[in-house]
Amino acid sequence: MTDKTPDLDRTPESPLDMAANDLAPPAEGADADRLAKAEAERDEMKDRLLRTLADMENLRRRTEREVADARTYGVTAFARDTLNVADNLRRALESVPAEARAGMDGALKALVDGVELTERDLLKTLERHGVRRLEPKGQRFDPNHHQAMFEIPDATVPNGTVMQVVQAGYVIGDRVLRPAMVGVAKGGPKAAAPEAGGGQPQ
Repeated sequence: MTDKTPDLDRTPESPLDMAANDLAPPAEGADADRLAKAEAERDEMKDRLLRTLADMENLRRRTEREVADARTYGVTAFARDTLNVADNLRRALESVPAEARAGMDGALKALVDGVELTERDLLKTLERHGVRRLEPKGQRFDPNHHQAMFEIPDATVPNGTVMQVVQAGYVIGDRVLRPAMVGVAKGGPKAAAPEAGGGQPQ
């Protein structure tokens, strides 16, 4: 016959004992694992934060640069179209021979003076918007700003000197809007060492 007599020596766990067991500190190995996991999560979050801050700084700088470029170069297409007007004004003035100008008076002189004034005003307006006309005559040929159209034999000036400007060039900010079309000297003494960005015509 099986003895079903309860073990009176065994004391049942009270609710307080069970709660105390739940709150007991985990084993030392579990503590180390939990700490390592928390440190890994912290390092990951720190890395994400630093990457986000770097991305935001790069975005801020890029946006500032794009805004500055838009402010400087936003009128590029309009300015390039306006150059035709400047060219036509210059051609109109150059079509009047110097000797004819000397003998002009009355309405004809007023017309020529008016065209000159219009050209000056147009160039000043372009300059206010960052567009500047190049004046390369007498300067060393620079392939970044000039386009050589022909060579002019001349032994009296350094080789590669701009002797004639066929069409004026323009820059906007630090970019070439249109290179100056020029004729360069050939056959003279060797030019001095080029500055940064300079060079000889091909």
